[in-house]
Amino acid sequence: MEIPFRAVLIDWLASDAALNAVVEEAPLRTALPWLALTTSASTNWGTKTLAGREIRVALELNFRSDDPLGGAALVSAIEARVESLPADQSAAGFRVASLSLLRARAEQRGEALRVVVLEYRARVMAA
Repeated sequence: MEIPFRAVLIDWLASDAALNAVVEEAPLRTALPWLALTTSASTNWGTKTLAGREIRVALELNFRSDDPLGGAALVSAIEARVESLPADQSAAGFRVASLSLLRARAEQRGEALRVVVLEYRARVMAA
């Protein structure tokens, strides 16, 4: 379920016109800002009769700004979009039971390049 969840999340984020490039892993040549689903991990979250996974994903937003608040609106848009992912993903073989932000962190990487990492936990059950 982890791979289908990743694909659904990337497609959901990419379908938002406010977000520029949404990719899996870091893009080779893409203008800033870009958002990547950089890593994920999953553990069993099933029952005796139904398969399930707890999936943790990290989204990395890269943008350029001299202002520490420069990416705040974009981060808010990403958070709102992730949290509005429809629960019914039966076409992909699962249903989202819960989806929540675990932690966020921000850093500056020189030359006004800023990075915000958003880590989420999704609990999904087989459809």
